[in-house]
Amino acid sequence: MGQEPPRTTIGFDDIDFSDLDFWARPLDEREAAFELLRGRPEAPFYAEAEDFGAGVGPGYYVLARHADVLEASRLPAVFSSASGIRIGDPPPADFEIFDSMIEMDDPRHARLRRIVSRAFTPRMIQRFADDVERTAAQIVADVAGRGSCDFVKDIAARLPLRIICDLMGIDEKDHEFVFERTNVILGADDPEYAAQTDDLAATMLESAAGLGDLLDDLARVRAERPTDDLTTALINANPDGERLTRQEIAAFFVLLVIAGNETTRNAISHGLVLLTENPEQRDRWASDFDGYARTAVEEIVRVASPVVYMRRTLTRDHELASGQRFAAGDKVLLCYWSANRDESVFDDPYRFDIARDPNPHVGFGAAGPHFCLGAHLARREITVVFRELFRRVPDIRASGEPARLRSSFINGIKRLPCEFTPTG
Repeated sequence: MGQEPPRTTIGFDDIDFSDLDFWARPLDEREAAFELLRGRPEAPFYAEAEDFGAGVGPGYYVLARHADVLEASRLPAVFSSASGIRIGDPPPADFEIFDSMIEMDDPRHARLRRIVSRAFTPRMIQRFADDVERTAAQIVADVAGRGSCDFVKDIAARLPLRIICDLMGIDEKDHEFVFERTNVILGADDPEYAAQTDDLAATMLESAAGLGDLLDDLARVRAERPTDDLTTALINANPDGERLTRQEIAAFFVLLVIAGNETTRNAISHGLVLLTENPEQRDRWASDFDGYARTAVEEIVRVASPVVYMRRTLTRDHELASGQRFAAGDKVLLCYWSANRDESVFDDPYRFDIARDPNPHVGFGAAGPHFCLGAHLARREITVVFRELFRRVPDIRASGEPARLRSSFINGIKRLPCEFTPTG
């Protein structure tokens, strides 16, 4: 049976993207809020509260409907990424380490994406496949005899972190450093992480710079002693006489560990919650894992929507097909989380259905130049880890409420207790 749409008394005046307390509201209240936004003829406007060192900005609009998100994504010359992808404007000092292709427009974006794409050779892609299989098997084997664990720390976070670090050639002793720094960067709005510092902007920048330094040091080593890792491939990538600078390689690594690590681990974590809450869907997938794997993974990503939004800035006046008008300089948030629940696109959108097909979700971003470069790897990691879980600990389930990240940007899960019958 399908789930009922959210039923709450939340009103339009109760919704404020900039109020982090809104993101601590129960899930059904947030779903009701976005359903209300999707039904309004115009995109709502909100004042800004975030200040990461550049002052408080002028405010922003929220695109909550699927069609509007798609349209804006297909017009990168109008809806620009170059001024930042989060609500607040970063100070100029941030740009050097955060200046990755996710915050660029063409031609710079096209150049970087072209060079990076050519570093992913058929041999490198096959290594992805082999490493994911082997790593997932080892991770599940490590916990199979326990009977319980923290699903995020012991399983969901370990797979993408290890895959990315191994591909780049990061030594295992530095994996925990990478894990901690990415938590700080994306968890800065959460009291659990914010309480550890008096200056969030400086702490975020320091964490990103630490990741960049780690990769820059490795790049220097690989320049003298090349191996078969991705860092070596990026150093030597030279299509049409173009090379990445060391700063560009370091910025790409920061993007990779944030976008590839955090988002995939959260999709996997949400996947266990969804399968626990929907045992009939779990049984259905278990009855024919490979038969449902493709659609199940897409549905997990749709419902999880690990990245809640991406910001764009208007380069010129523009009117969307829906009639919404924007002026040059306006900030607009493409709300993927809401678009993935748009009742005009998805039948019974609040129902988790592992056989949903078609499933035109925007969990990896919408079609356009900024569609997730690592979507293929993320899909594979999600598939392989659940295959291994179904094989080794088939009765695994979430045994408590997830500790959710308080963030408007990432739909994150910090901790998730789980239980299963121990196996040898």
